[in-house]
Amino acid sequence: MTSYWLGERIRLRAVETEDGPLLARLSEQEEHLGDLLNPPRSTEGWQALAREHATADPSGDTYVLIVESRADGTPVGSVGVHRADPRNGWFEYGITIAAEHRRRGYAGEAARLVIRHQFEERRYLKATARVFAHNHPSLELQHRLGFTEEGRLRRHVLLAGRPTDVVLLALFAEDFAASPS
Repeated sequence: MTSYWLGERIRLRAVETEDGPLLARLSEQEEHLGDLLNPPRSTEGWQALAREHATADPSGDTYVLIVESRADGTPVGSVGVHRADPRNGWFEYGITIAAEHRRRGYAGEAARLVIRHQFEERRYLKATARVFAHNHPSLELQHRLGFTEEGRLRRHVLLAGRPTDVVLLALFAEDFAASPS
């Protein structure tokens, strides 16, 4: 049997303590895309975050996984469930692919694997995503995955001092199950 966590091009794996530099690089690249600006974190801070993810309970409702290329085992990004409400049956996921690995289908495969896990194994009913309105590639990805826009939080966050809209998207388990992979 093929691993549940394998896609055609990618494999999802647990975060290891050595992944601190990868997490730092992904965060820096997200900042350049106009993501929320956080104060600088030390090398030790990134290692501590990697350790925290590496030692987290794998059966929990929230988690972070590393996306690796199956071709050569190179870590190309991260994906995870950042918020979850098991009582009401929804979760929010997020994904980051390193700039040099974008537009190769990695994000779509990784997202489908995590969403499938949440719907089929964890029995969630609704997946959600929040995307900055200016992040057109991410919005396109969500639409390709079957997400629909549920709303827009106008001027919701400040990015570089400018008010920015956040688009709220959702995908229901029955729609995911009915869609071709």
